Amino acid sequence: MIGVKFITKTIKWIVGAFFASTILAVVAYRFIPVYVTPLMVVRLFEQAFSSEYEVKLEHKWVPLKEMSKYMPVAVMSSEDSRFLKHNGFDFDAIQKAVEHNKKSKTKHGASTITQQTAKNVFLWPGRSWMRKGFEMYFTTLIEILWGKERIMEVYLNSIEMGSGIYGVEACAKENFGKTAAELSRADCALIAATLPNPRKFSSKNPSAYTLKRQKRIQFEMKFVDLFPMSEQ
Repeated sequence: MIGVKFITKTIKWIVGAFFASTILAVVAYRFIPVYVTPLMVVRLFEQAFSSEYEVKLEHKWVPLKEMSKYMPVAVMSSEDSRFLKHNGFDFDAIQKAVEHNKKSKTKHGASTITQQTAKNVFLWPGRSWMRKGFEMYFTTLIEILWGKERIMEVYLNSIEMGSGIYGVEACAKENFGKTAAELSRADCALIAATLPNPRKFSSKNPSAYTLKRQKRIQFEMKFVDLFPMSEQ
Protein backbone atom coordinates (compact mmCIF):
# COMPACT_ATOMS: atom_id res chain seq x y z
CA MET A 1 0.00 0.00 0.00
CA ILE A 2 1.35 3.41 -0.93
CA GLY A 3 2.15 5.45 2.15
CA VAL A 4 1.34 9.07 2.90
CA LYS A 5 5.04 9.96 3.01
CA PHE A 6 5.59 8.53 -0.47
CA ILE A 7 2.63 10.47 -1.89
CA THR A 8 3.78 13.67 -0.19
CA LYS A 9 7.33 13.18 -1.48
CA THR A 10 6.04 12.53 -5.01
CA ILE A 11 3.87 15.64 -4.98
CA LYS A 12 6.79 17.75 -3.75
CA TRP A 13 8.99 16.31 -6.50
CA ILE A 14 6.38 17.05 -9.18
CA VAL A 15 5.86 20.61 -7.92
CA GLY A 16 9.61 21.20 -7.68
CA ALA A 17 10.17 19.83 -11.18
CA PHE A 18 7.38 22.05 -12.54
CA PHE A 19 8.84 25.23 -11.06
CA ALA A 20 12.41 24.32 -12.04
CA SER A 21 11.51 23.46 -15.66
CA THR A 22 9.25 26.45 -16.23
CA ILE A 23 11.71 28.93 -14.75
CA LEU A 24 14.49 27.39 -16.85
CA ALA A 25 12.33 27.70 -19.98
CA VAL A 26 11.55 31.35 -19.25
CA VAL A 27 15.24 32.12 -18.62
CA ALA A 28 16.21 30.36 -21.86
CA TYR A 29 13.69 32.35 -23.89
CA ARG A 30 15.12 35.53 -22.43
CA PHE A 31 18.03 34.97 -24.82
CA ILE A 32 16.90 32.40 -27.42
CA PRO A 33 14.53 33.32 -30.28
CA VAL A 34 11.10 31.70 -30.07
CA TYR A 35 10.84 29.79 -33.34
CA VAL A 36 7.66 27.84 -32.61
CA THR A 37 4.77 28.23 -30.17
CA PRO A 38 1.95 25.90 -29.04
CA LEU A 39 -0.54 28.03 -30.99
CA MET A 40 1.40 27.50 -34.22
CA VAL A 41 1.24 23.73 -33.73
CA VAL A 42 -2.48 23.82 -32.87
CA ARG A 43 -3.23 25.91 -35.95
CA LEU A 44 -1.34 23.48 -38.21
CA PHE A 45 -3.53 20.63 -36.98
CA GLU A 46 -6.67 22.75 -37.39
CA GLN A 47 -5.65 23.63 -40.95
CA ALA A 48 -4.87 20.01 -41.78
CA PHE A 49 -8.42 18.94 -40.86
CA SER A 50 -10.21 22.00 -42.24
CA SER A 51 -11.42 22.79 -45.72
CA GLU A 52 -11.53 26.51 -44.93
CA TYR A 53 -7.80 27.09 -44.40
CA GLU A 54 -4.71 25.94 -46.27
CA VAL A 55 -1.86 24.36 -44.32
CA LYS A 56 0.52 27.25 -43.87
CA LEU A 57 3.10 28.51 -41.40
CA GLU A 58 4.97 31.71 -42.21
CA HIS A 59 7.27 32.91 -39.46
CA LYS A 60 10.67 34.59 -39.30
CA TRP A 61 12.28 35.91 -36.14
CA VAL A 62 13.80 39.40 -36.32
CA PRO A 63 15.22 41.52 -33.48
CA LEU A 64 13.13 44.44 -32.21
CA LYS A 65 15.67 46.92 -33.60
CA GLU A 66 14.98 45.57 -37.11
CA MET A 67 11.28 46.42 -36.93
CA SER A 68 9.59 49.69 -37.75
CA LYS A 69 9.69 52.07 -34.78
CA TYR A 70 5.93 52.48 -35.17
CA MET A 71 5.07 48.81 -34.62
CA PRO A 72 5.37 48.73 -30.81
CA VAL A 73 3.48 52.03 -30.57
CA ALA A 74 0.69 50.69 -32.79
CA VAL A 75 0.13 47.52 -30.76
CA MET A 76 0.27 49.44 -27.49
CA SER A 77 -2.34 51.86 -28.84
CA SER A 78 -4.53 48.98 -29.95
CA GLU A 79 -3.97 46.36 -27.26
CA ASP A 80 -2.37 47.81 -24.13
CA SER A 81 -1.76 51.56 -23.81
CA ARG A 82 -0.35 51.17 -20.27
CA PHE A 83 2.13 48.43 -21.22
CA LEU A 84 5.16 50.44 -20.10
CA LYS A 85 3.54 51.33 -16.78
CA HIS A 86 1.94 48.15 -15.40
CA ASN A 87 3.60 45.02 -14.03
CA GLY A 88 1.88 42.54 -16.30
CA PHE A 89 -1.71 43.10 -15.18
CA ASP A 90 -3.76 46.24 -15.87
CA PHE A 91 -6.20 46.24 -12.97
CA ASP A 92 -7.89 49.45 -14.14
CA ALA A 93 -8.65 47.81 -17.50
CA ILE A 94 -9.86 44.66 -15.74
CA GLN A 95 -12.28 46.67 -13.61
CA LYS A 96 -13.60 48.55 -16.63
CA ALA A 97 -14.05 45.30 -18.54
CA VAL A 98 -15.97 43.75 -15.63
CA GLU A 99 -18.28 46.77 -15.40
CA HIS A 100 -18.84 46.80 -19.18
CA ASN A 101 -19.52 43.06 -19.36
CA LYS A 102 -22.18 43.33 -16.65
CA LYS A 103 -24.15 45.83 -18.72
CA SER A 104 -23.49 44.74 -22.29
CA LYS A 105 -23.96 41.62 -24.41
CA THR A 106 -20.61 42.28 -26.11
CA LYS A 107 -17.73 41.16 -23.93
CA HIS A 108 -14.51 43.11 -23.48
CA GLY A 109 -11.25 41.50 -22.44
CA ALA A 110 -8.44 43.11 -20.48
CA SER A 111 -5.43 40.97 -21.36
CA THR A 112 -2.18 42.91 -21.46
CA ILE A 113 0.57 42.41 -24.02
CA THR A 114 2.50 40.54 -21.31
CA GLN A 115 -0.42 38.18 -20.71
CA GLN A 116 -0.87 37.59 -24.43
CA THR A 117 2.84 36.83 -24.78
CA ALA A 118 2.73 34.39 -21.86
CA LYS A 119 -0.17 32.42 -23.30
CA ASN A 120 1.16 32.52 -26.88
CA VAL A 121 4.60 31.20 -25.98
CA PHE A 122 3.96 28.83 -23.09
CA LEU A 123 0.31 27.76 -23.12
CA TRP A 124 -2.44 26.20 -25.18
CA PRO A 125 -5.51 28.05 -26.50
CA GLY A 126 -8.51 27.92 -24.19
CA ARG A 127 -10.47 29.65 -21.45
CA SER A 128 -10.32 27.24 -18.50
CA TRP A 129 -9.52 28.45 -14.99
CA MET A 130 -6.46 26.19 -14.90
CA ARG A 131 -5.05 27.76 -18.06
CA LYS A 132 -5.81 31.22 -16.66
CA GLY A 133 -3.87 30.33 -13.52
CA PHE A 134 -0.87 29.23 -15.57
CA GLU A 135 -1.17 32.42 -17.60
CA MET A 136 -0.91 34.53 -14.42
CA TYR A 137 2.11 32.52 -13.33
CA PHE A 138 3.99 32.91 -16.62
CA THR A 139 2.98 36.57 -16.90
CA THR A 140 4.60 37.27 -13.54
CA LEU A 141 7.72 35.30 -14.48
CA ILE A 142 8.36 37.05 -17.79
CA GLU A 143 7.75 40.49 -16.29
CA ILE A 144 10.43 39.71 -13.69
CA LEU A 145 12.92 37.80 -15.83
CA TRP A 146 12.51 39.41 -19.28
CA GLY A 147 11.55 43.04 -18.88
CA LYS A 148 9.50 45.17 -21.25
CA GLU A 149 11.90 45.20 -24.21
CA ARG A 150 12.13 41.43 -24.45
CA ILE A 151 8.40 40.96 -23.88
CA MET A 152 7.63 43.31 -26.76
CA GLU A 153 10.21 41.62 -28.99
CA VAL A 154 8.78 38.15 -28.35
CA TYR A 155 5.20 39.39 -28.68
CA LEU A 156 5.83 41.01 -32.08
CA ASN A 157 7.62 37.89 -33.31
CA SER A 158 5.12 35.29 -32.12
CA ILE A 159 1.64 36.82 -32.31
CA GLU A 160 -0.78 35.52 -34.94
CA MET A 161 -1.22 38.14 -37.68
CA GLY A 162 -3.22 36.19 -40.23
CA SER A 163 -4.05 32.63 -41.17
CA GLY A 164 -0.72 30.81 -40.91
CA ILE A 165 1.16 34.10 -40.44
CA TYR A 166 3.06 34.78 -37.23
CA GLY A 167 5.13 37.80 -36.34
CA VAL A 168 5.76 41.18 -37.92
CA GLU A 169 8.39 40.08 -40.44
CA ALA A 170 6.20 37.37 -41.96
CA CYS A 171 3.17 39.70 -42.00
CA ALA A 172 5.16 42.50 -43.65
CA LYS A 173 6.39 40.14 -46.36
CA GLU A 174 3.08 38.35 -46.99
CA ASN A 175 0.70 41.32 -46.81
CA PHE A 176 2.79 44.37 -47.74
CA GLY A 177 5.73 43.06 -49.76
CA LYS A 178 8.11 44.76 -47.30
CA THR A 179 10.43 43.92 -44.45
CA ALA A 180 9.38 44.67 -40.88
CA ALA A 181 11.77 47.63 -40.86
CA GLU A 182 10.12 49.15 -43.94
CA LEU A 183 6.58 49.25 -42.54
CA SER A 184 5.10 52.73 -42.41
CA ARG A 185 3.13 54.23 -39.55
CA ALA A 186 -0.11 53.49 -41.41
CA ASP A 187 0.99 49.91 -42.15
CA CYS A 188 1.68 49.28 -38.46
CA ALA A 189 -1.68 50.74 -37.45
CA LEU A 190 -3.41 48.52 -40.00
CA ILE A 191 -1.69 45.40 -38.68
CA ALA A 192 -2.64 46.36 -35.12
CA ALA A 193 -6.24 46.88 -36.25
CA THR A 194 -6.52 43.18 -37.14
CA LEU A 195 -5.23 41.78 -33.85
CA PRO A 196 -8.56 41.20 -32.11
CA ASN A 197 -9.15 38.46 -34.68
CA PRO A 198 -6.34 38.20 -37.28
CA ARG A 199 -7.95 35.26 -39.07
CA LYS A 200 -11.13 37.26 -39.61
CA PHE A 201 -9.66 40.74 -40.22
CA SER A 202 -6.98 41.11 -42.87
CA SER A 203 -4.25 43.72 -43.25
CA LYS A 204 -3.80 42.61 -46.87
CA ASN A 205 -7.45 43.06 -47.86
CA PRO A 206 -8.86 45.27 -45.09
CA SER A 207 -12.59 45.69 -44.64
CA ALA A 208 -14.24 49.05 -43.98
CA TYR A 209 -14.38 48.14 -40.29
CA THR A 210 -10.63 47.37 -40.21
CA LEU A 211 -9.79 50.65 -41.97
CA LYS A 212 -11.91 52.50 -39.42
CA ARG A 213 -9.96 50.84 -36.61
CA GLN A 214 -6.72 51.74 -38.39
CA LYS A 215 -7.63 55.43 -38.36
CA ARG A 216 -8.55 55.32 -34.69
CA ILE A 217 -5.28 53.58 -33.81
CA GLN A 218 -3.26 56.12 -35.81
CA PHE A 219 -4.95 58.88 -33.84
CA GLU A 220 -4.33 57.17 -30.51
CA MET A 221 -0.66 56.56 -31.38
CA LYS A 222 -0.12 60.29 -30.80
CA PHE A 223 -0.84 59.81 -27.12
CA VAL A 224 1.23 56.67 -26.50
CA ASP A 225 4.85 57.04 -25.44
CA LEU A 226 7.40 55.81 -27.96
CA PHE A 227 8.75 52.41 -26.99
CA PRO A 228 12.33 52.84 -25.69
CA MET A 229 13.91 50.43 -28.18
CA SER A 230 12.01 52.10 -31.04
CA GLU A 231 14.05 55.28 -30.93
CA GLN A 232 16.07 54.48 -34.04
